[in-house]
Amino acid sequence: MSRALLSLGSNLGDRLAFLQSAVDAVRPAVVAVSSVYETKAWGVEDQPDFLNALVLVDDPARDHWDWLRAGQAAEWEAERVREVRWGPRTLDVDIVTVDGVRSDDPQLLLPHPGTPERASVLIPWLEIEPDAVLPGHGPVAALLAARPASDVDSVRRTPLTLAVA
Repeated sequence: MSRALLSLGSNLGDRLAFLQSAVDAVRPAVVAVSSVYETKAWGVEDQPDFLNALVLVDDPARDHWDWLRAGQAAEWEAERVREVRWGPRTLDVDIVTVDGVRSDDPQLLLPHPGTPERASVLIPWLEIEPDAVLPGHGPVAALLAARPASDVDSVRRTPLTLAVA
């Protein structure tokens, strides 16, 4: 069985539509989708705010490389351009974790190395999996509790929703 957690982000164009396109790209494997959150840009801060969401997927026929290819295909469909690292983008799909798989391959680091420091991932993850554990790092609730209040407060839940069915 291949259960994966995908982190979605968009800060260009119709941000919600780009997030929805990523959810649609992994159907019917979708188990759960978080609420949509708005966050300030990370890395390169002089850019528009992001909409973010997490998608929990499960497909016994896919491994971690298949999930990476699915995310890259969704980004390609959204016409993502990679000009600046951490720069603005129509769609970003990060593979957060896959069935506890550990990978130090530069093309697919698992679990995603930025996860413990990103409230924009931890908050929606806890929403859809309250007892989640990040392999090698421990309970997601403890990771979130260790984040500065300013990080946590910067993740704003929106009234926007993504269609699951």
